[in-house]
Amino acid sequence: MKNICKKLKSFFIEDNRSAIFWLIIRLYVGLAWFEAGWEKLMSGAWLGGNAGNIVKGFLNGALAKTGGEHPDVMGWYAWLINHVFIPGAPLLSYLVVFGEIIVGLALILGLCTKRASRVGIFMNLNYLFAGVVSINPFLLVLQLLLIKGNKVAGWIGLDRFMNKK
Repeated sequence: MKNICKKLKSFFIEDNRSAIFWLIIRLYVGLAWFEAGWEKLMSGAWLGGNAGNIVKGFLNGALAKTGGEHPDVMGWYAWLINHVFIPGAPLLSYLVVFGEIIVGLALILGLCTKRASRVGIFMNLNYLFAGVVSINPFLLVLQLLLIKGNKVAGWIGLDRFMNKK
């Protein structure tokens, strides 16, 4: 059994034949990020004169989840929301929109897969810390897998050509 597990691990982490598996995961996660960012970009509510309004509303909703016996948002994150994120909401609005689009495109193209996955994890963690579950835990796990399978995850993508020396 131990030998089978080693072979499976080796197949998924080092063998280019598993690249189609990683492509499917990359495309799923990349499309999820890209669509989320594109929707925000096209809405007109996240950028320009409106920048920060939706972010402030989202963050105020997170602050409402800080009370009770088992709060969804921890005190230290509430402090960050009050002292860092709300004052920086207009900038944060741009970072969210373009961060989601860039991470999505990078994963779709298989470009800097490991780095894009790390940025995606950072965004997922912030959404989770703000008390929003939705698809975030699932994307986080898939991105952790992409990081683990990094040697092969970008094989069917631009990483294959970027990593040549």
